[in-house]
Amino acid sequence: MPQGGIEDGEEPKSAAIRGLREETGIVSAEIVAEVPKWLTYDFSPAVKAKVNRLWGGEWHGQAQKWFLMRLTNDDSEINLANGEADTEFSEWKWASPEEVIEQAVDYKRPMYEEVMRTFRPYLNEDGKAARSCKSSKW
Repeated sequence: MPQGGIEDGEEPKSAAIRGLREETGIVSAEIVAEVPKWLTYDFSPAVKAKVNRLWGGEWHGQAQKWFLMRLTNDDSEINLANGEADTEFSEWKWASPEEVIEQAVDYKRPMYEEVMRTFRPYLNEDGKAARSCKSSKW
């Protein structure tokens, strides 16, 4: 699930497309659906302590805007290095909505469940009409 921040003055849809390109190399994708509201989660205590130490300040969690995208080219377009020496991810795989939920960390799982409920009408029964791309952090 590629993610990224929104730059000053940037619209969430533009940020999602940019984030997808930056993290996966994908340029051939279209937005299929959007979760209508911002979803939030609280960091676990251990993650909160680490984030506060690394980012400075007092961080409690995140608010995210979710979009479902369809890859309009084939998998060969996916390039996690994408010309960058310092890549964030080392591998990727296609995952069913159920697998995405199962693999989510505990404190994010309710948000992932809501995202998948919202996107369910846009997916085939096998979850492959507009598949989820789950990235793994190295």
